[in-house]
Amino acid sequence: MTYQSQRTKILAYVAMMTTFIIILGLFPGIPIGFIPVPIVLQNMGIMMAGELLGPRYGFLSVTTFLLLVLAGLPLLSGGRGGASVFVSPSAGYIISWLFVPLIIGYLLKSFQAHQSWWVECLIVIIGGVIFVDILGVLWLSWQTGMPLGLALKSSLVFIPGDLIKVILSVTIIRQIRIRNAVVQHLNN
Repeated sequence: MTYQSQRTKILAYVAMMTTFIIILGLFPGIPIGFIPVPIVLQNMGIMMAGELLGPRYGFLSVTTFLLLVLAGLPLLSGGRGGASVFVSPSAGYIISWLFVPLIIGYLLKSFQAHQSWWVECLIVIIGGVIFVDILGVLWLSWQTGMPLGLALKSSLVFIPGDLIKVILSVTIIRQIRIRNAVVQHLNN
């Protein structure tokens, strides 16, 4: 495969992942009521970007998505977009998404976790759930004046759904990797 065709293939993957994250935003967020941050499905696409594309291209995909949101396109769950979402109570969660592919991608490479479903799940939990929740809680507490302990307790509502998203993300991406390996083998 030539350099140009390899580059085109990578850019196509980046564009498809960005599109997938946008599509996940069509599912409306579920308001919780006691904190101003909804439960959304888009963070699953952010996790998948790091798993499938790795740190560099996953970062590019998520950056593209967030730049489109910053430009005012209503691509976040609930049709939100524009600069105001980056200073809203949920901004810590959204901004942390930028780093999720970097964390997941580098940890997967470092631990060669593609061989173990459990290790890959743990890595996605660390990068896609714990990291996001820590930054999200810190920002939520600062932005709203909510005590940090209360913000932390409130964010526990996200954990069951996030764990389901981790399991789906790892399962789907591992199947994609298997199918890609079979197709590459057949083409050789």
